[in-house]
Amino acid sequence: MMAVAAAQKNREMFAIKKSYSIENGYPSRRRSLVDDARFETLVVKQTKQSVLEEARNKANDYGLTEDEILLANSASESPEAEAAMQSAALVVRLKEGISSLGRILKAIETFHGTVQHVESRQSRVQGVDHDVLIKLDMTRGNLLQLIRSLRQSGSFSSMNLLAENNISVKAPWFPKHASELDNCNHLMTKYEPDLDMNHPGFADKVYRQRRKEIAEIAFAYKYGDPIPYISYTDVEVKTWRSVFKTVQDLAPKHACAEYRAAFQKLQDEQIFVDHRLPQLQEMSDFLRKNTGFSLRPAAGLLTARDFLASLAFRIFQSTQYVRHVNSPYHTPEPDSIHELLGHMPLLADPSFAQFSQEIGLASLGASDEEIEKLSTVYWFTVEFGLCKEHGQIKAYGAGLLSSYGELLHAISDKCEHRAFEPASTAVQPYQDQEYQPIYYVAESFEDAKDKFRRWVSTMSRPFEVRFNPHTERVEVLDSVDKLETLVHQMNTEILHLTNAIQKLRRPF
Repeated sequence: MMAVAAAQKNREMFAIKKSYSIENGYPSRRRSLVDDARFETLVVKQTKQSVLEEARNKANDYGLTEDEILLANSASESPEAEAAMQSAALVVRLKEGISSLGRILKAIETFHGTVQHVESRQSRVQGVDHDVLIKLDMTRGNLLQLIRSLRQSGSFSSMNLLAENNISVKAPWFPKHASELDNCNHLMTKYEPDLDMNHPGFADKVYRQRRKEIAEIAFAYKYGDPIPYISYTDVEVKTWRSVFKTVQDLAPKHACAEYRAAFQKLQDEQIFVDHRLPQLQEMSDFLRKNTGFSLRPAAGLLTARDFLASLAFRIFQSTQYVRHVNSPYHTPEPDSIHELLGHMPLLADPSFAQFSQEIGLASLGASDEEIEKLSTVYWFTVEFGLCKEHGQIKAYGAGLLSSYGELLHAISDKCEHRAFEPASTAVQPYQDQEYQPIYYVAESFEDAKDKFRRWVSTMSRPFEVRFNPHTERVEVLDSVDKLETLVHQMNTEILHLTNAIQKLRRPF
């Protein structure tokens, strides 16, 4: 029953998200991951309140404490949650004298608990001999069994569980396998041609219908499916050609070397041509061959948590629709031109691809506040980042490379350039109505990755994760056995590297 209740709560959470995304959009003209992270914080706060209210109602109905109800809900979420260690305190009022304490301690030992502290005193309550406080550590599942066993014994007047470690707050779910990204497709924007009269396509019924058709294709996509082919219209190809030629002219002078190299490679393989839009499938095949990244279609801007989670699997969720022809050089939302010209070339660079994946891995299981910080770092790097190259400032952010107006602004003296430091970048307010007044400059991708890793190590998440490319699974490193297995694998890799170095040093 608890598992059913937990599943129902998950459905209610998704229903809340869905209704809010339809009824409450953001007024700004540029959609951002940071806005979405703030939205998610609001949803989670609402959900936490509803969970507490539910626990209070059940406590009244069944005679259990709120902590016991919340513990049961938390343990029922998954086998991992049930096996998680829980610190707690039992307050027991003994009616048969202190000798009955031994039976309780024996029961704790039977259910594999560890007693940390025991304290007792004579009770002032009529009919009760002693009040006892027992602090213990035990898995959540065993703690539930212990409580049931003690309640059935009837050797005490009353018992209360005081749970610690914040079990009343549900840990954020995150995908463990690439197939679970089918559950990570929640859209959090109202800036759409059907809903916002300021959208360039609001008055264009043909464009609105076209957008709706392509969005439905993305919603129907499932893991393992071939990426649907989109037959682009002459108008959409015209829009692509205008932006493509502009980027082609500006990139040699203002884009970083990694972008230029990948752009040229895409041209050489006839994926980037001016007379047609690349299909996501051919772009996905290109990325997989170069960096192991792949693509899956998205209907629009995803929530921050959903989008960042996909990067952990080296999967980029990309839109397939095209911006309106009346606004070819700016889009108020992500579109295929932004994805293709802005993001894809650098996802073909090994160093940048690794940085993107590390942002995604850091987001898995992170708190709402940390998701907002990660989103802000993403905004100032992957979307609007600058880097140094031979003493000159070059662009690597997708929002700059697909919007020539902001690109020219970013390299001018009309804005402020700051050194990239994740701790300060993560809390920097940004401008989402006009061009950015502040841009962060990385010394290099390697320097940015090193600083990012050190910053992520200070996050509050109580576990580490790694992506296993062989199984396409994210592994949670939360036990000695898992760490020993990983160390063994690393030692094998180091042995291969050592042998390779020795062979290179041998004289012929």
